[in-house]
Amino acid sequence: MITSQQYGLLSGIFFFGYALFEIPSNLLLHRIGARIWMARILIMWGAVAALTGFVYTVHQLYLMRFLLGLAEAGYFPGIVLYLTYWFPQREQARAIALLLTGFPVTMILGAPVSGLILDHVHWLGLSSWRWLLILEGLPAIILGFLTYLVLPSRPADAKFLGTDEREAIQAEMGREEQQKLKERHYSVLQAIASPRVWHLVLIYLGMTAGTYTLTLWGPQLVKSLSSLYSNSFVGLLVTIPSMTGLIAMIFVARSSDRMMERRYHVAIPAVLGAAALFLLSTAPAPFYSIILLSVLALAVCSYYGPFWAIPSEFLTGFSAAAGIALINSVGNLGAFAGPYAIGAIAARTGNIRSGLPGVGVSLLICATLVVLLPRKARAATS
Repeated sequence: MITSQQYGLLSGIFFFGYALFEIPSNLLLHRIGARIWMARILIMWGAVAALTGFVYTVHQLYLMRFLLGLAEAGYFPGIVLYLTYWFPQREQARAIALLLTGFPVTMILGAPVSGLILDHVHWLGLSSWRWLLILEGLPAIILGFLTYLVLPSRPADAKFLGTDEREAIQAEMGREEQQKLKERHYSVLQAIASPRVWHLVLIYLGMTAGTYTLTLWGPQLVKSLSSLYSNSFVGLLVTIPSMTGLIAMIFVARSSDRMMERRYHVAIPAVLGAAALFLLSTAPAPFYSIILLSVLALAVCSYYGPFWAIPSEFLTGFSAAAGIALINSVGNLGAFAGPYAIGAIAARTGNIRSGLPGVGVSLLICATLVVLLPRKARAATS
């Protein structure tokens, strides 16, 4: 039996391995190409996830979670970097939000499927939680091979585009790159040391703490509402917040691109998420808890598209690869701190809701920091 504190550590130790290889991974993607590198990430990620289903001690589980982080390192910042090769600034929040619809869609489809596996799959004498890991690791392996076969690394490699379309995309992206280089050319080391990049790191710390509180503790919060809830029923209830987040994600990103405004499209959802967390700590009724979880999902799904459109306003090429990876890797330590703190507090108090206000405070700090950003990130030293 794993304690709440051990669960929090297992949820977060993944991000130490993830952070360790994040920047090298993104630099390699920019040099080698997305087709090969993203395929490598997916295949290794799926293999380690599936092998985790065969561990027998909590320390083996700690090790596999760490290795899973190493395997996945560079996936998300690599995708964000990849999208900057294809989409100009005026379309980036929408492009990133469309990519991230996979997050709530995974919750909508994955939570019920996971519940069914936990309740009904006990094949070959293996526990259901082992089959959950094995079966959910296989799609990443399959999609990794498909990625290698079909993904173009750059617009110039896209056979599904006509010559005029490829040239138009390359010309527009080239103009944007030259404009950023006129303001300031960042080297990799300058991007890593940039105060503006570290400002974004601090913002992202709060964002990820809120997000992973929802994803890692949301099902536990729902299950704690009643001992009569089966894993399958909990999985169905968790889809309600996820559907809310999916809808909000698209609308907020479209608004951000249309207005070419990023700060308040991040700050307002962060404040809403903080309010939901504060209220969740004192709302035991199932109906209100589901509503508040939906508000939290709306918040944490909404702010990613506008946020990830900010770094590419002043970074390009290898500096963008390094800066985006740094923001994601260090910022994702919030995904360790938030869940682990909730687990530690739950172990002391016997109530997993006791740690939610602390994560709410981190979202309020995040909202304050993002409002302090300039209207548009400039390359001037700041």
